[in-house]
Amino acid sequence: RVVMPPNKSNEYMVVANIADAIFADKEESPEGWQKALEYFSKRSVQMVSVTCTEKGYDVNIPQIDVDLSNGINSPKHIMAKIAVFVYHRYKNIGSPIALVSMDNCAENGLKFKNAVMTFAKEWIKRGFVETDFLKYLDDKVTFPSTMIDRITPRPSDKVQKMLENIGIDDMNIITTEKGTVIAPFVNTEHVSYLVIEDKFPNGRPDLEKVGVIFCDNPDDVARYEKMKVGACLNPNQTTLAIFGCLFNINYIYEVMSDPLCSELVYRQSYEESLPVVEHPGKIDPKEFLREVLKERLPNPNIPDTPARIITDTSQKVGVRYGNTIIAHGNKAKELKYIPFAIAGWCRYLMGIDDNGNLMNLNPTAKPPFNRWSPDHRLKELVNQVSQIKFGEPDTTKDKLHPILSDEGMFGVDLYKVGLGFKVERYFKDMISKIGAVREALESVLYEKGDLEGFCK
Repeated sequence: RVVMPPNKSNEYMVVANIADAIFADKEESPEGWQKALEYFSKRSVQMVSVTCTEKGYDVNIPQIDVDLSNGINSPKHIMAKIAVFVYHRYKNIGSPIALVSMDNCAENGLKFKNAVMTFAKEWIKRGFVETDFLKYLDDKVTFPSTMIDRITPRPSDKVQKMLENIGIDDMNIITTEKGTVIAPFVNTEHVSYLVIEDKFPNGRPDLEKVGVIFCDNPDDVARYEKMKVGACLNPNQTTLAIFGCLFNINYIYEVMSDPLCSELVYRQSYEESLPVVEHPGKIDPKEFLREVLKERLPNPNIPDTPARIITDTSQKVGVRYGNTIIAHGNKAKELKYIPFAIAGWCRYLMGIDDNGNLMNLNPTAKPPFNRWSPDHRLKELVNQVSQIKFGEPDTTKDKLHPILSDEGMFGVDLYKVGLGFKVERYFKDMISKIGAVREALESVLYEKGDLEGFCK
């Protein structure tokens, strides 16, 4: 593990506490599968943590039909596998256990529980498992909510070379068939937070000793999560990523060094997001935000990219922007910087940067989709803006309406809160000519002649 603080005094740690690594697949690795079942049969196991990204908890997809039909035989989806492992524990020892999501998404404990329950309930209906299995899940299995915070970009070529130069071999970065980038090392920042709902029916380690914050209920965890994901960190990352892509800037810290971009996230944070944040308890939101804007996002040692951050933005805008809009209530129509960022995202969907050139954020994808980072709604969204012509703002017409009125995406219809047409106006300004995005950004920041700048 390479920890990379702003002063470039990197810290190297060999993570040597992993006792075993197995490939748990019944068909492709029977031995690994059996070993996983054995681990779940041990009474000493108190908790199992899972990191599979937010997509991993999505069971509203056709791919799970095979697992629903096959029952506990040869599951493929990760949630189906977890359900089988827990069923095996139920059948063999019946001991309680905590299943802990370590993924960076809202209500991760609830998402985890709902996914496992989906398989359990359907298998009960089809006669694959006993009805009492559901009672076991309700009474003896918990799914604590968590808030995880540590910026950990994809493995960097620069870090690989750095490790090789100090004599550490076999650090090759691998891209899987599905496009996942993995390596024997992680490069991460110097700051980390972990908040967990204290709901462990079989006991737990004394994680307080290493700085973990425990909460009594999921609502307490949610306040930390909303502070981070909905206000102080993730919205700023998304805004920087949007304009980093449009300005063809390679790294987040470089976007943060752009005076206009940094001014935008400062104003977005202090004028629009922070005022509606509820203090979570043990982390002060103002200090957390200061650390984000002054230390973490400008960190030149973190190789994080706009292309990575902007991935799957359609799944994120509701939490990162929508919740703040909703929190402002009747005053939402007065917001300026969040709707400007949303307009920037719509402008990004055109796949053309501020210099008028086609973007190339995902070189391994087939054209034209190499122009954007992956997003599960990419084709649909790109199609909705496809008739809008760069340099001809009037072609916008009502083309953005299906996007901006999508309550499923934003959590709110932006037209109903008085922001839809404002976003459209910003968007039209951004497509008028080469350099229009930067010109529009400067205009929205300094329209009142305030040349001092908030972040100064």
